Amino acid sequence: MTKEIGKIFYIGMLKDNPVYRQILGICSALAVTNLMINSLFMSLGLIFVASFSSLTVSMIRQHIPRHIRMMVQTLIISAYVIIVDIILRAYFPSMSIALGPYVGLIITNCIIMGRCESFAQNNKPLASFFDGMAAGLGYMTVLLTVAFFREFLGFGTIFGIAVVGDWWTNWIFMIMPPGAFFMLGILIWVANSFIPTKEQDKEIEIKPIDINKASQETVVPGGAN
Repeated sequence: MTKEIGKIFYIGMLKDNPVYRQILGICSALAVTNLMINSLFMSLGLIFVASFSSLTVSMIRQHIPRHIRMMVQTLIISAYVIIVDIILRAYFPSMSIALGPYVGLIITNCIIMGRCESFAQNNKPLASFFDGMAAGLGYMTVLLTVAFFREFLGFGTIFGIAVVGDWWTNWIFMIMPPGAFFMLGILIWVANSFIPTKEQDKEIEIKPIDINKASQETVVPGGAN
């Protein structure tokens, strides 16, 4: 079981990272990564929703009619997103304001829906819980990495703490939307350069066909007329 869980985390966080490899969830990855603290809270919220949504879907998968399973999954995801939103409003009001509508948009995040449909719908609860967590952690690594470079270059801070002196010139470009696209594009390129693709995992040897030899071996049914 430990090996299976380790494999789930390896696939979810590295080999099949939802952002680097599947290019999913980039809306929030671009919108909230100007500060690391915003990215951290957004990531924690998504990890919670992805983990418990996958767990719930897996637990009741035998009782969900196939033709309405997507609607049921969306309702389950919505319930957990509402919990996250209530907690933020009650205990972290400033963060709730900073994240704005992007907390609610977790409902339509393709990462969560994808894990519920492709994994939780066909696997046991515990494995589904860790699969959702792995996908969320993979998402978190991307958000925090993008936010690290954007906040450091754009503000000269890390988690709001100044790490450079007054001599530092802020890169205004990095805290603007084009800076998010630029930074995410570079990270996706770097990640895909080091993480092997599915095609590289299974190299298929294609042998050339000798046309002359093939024509000589062809037999015409019934003989020549």
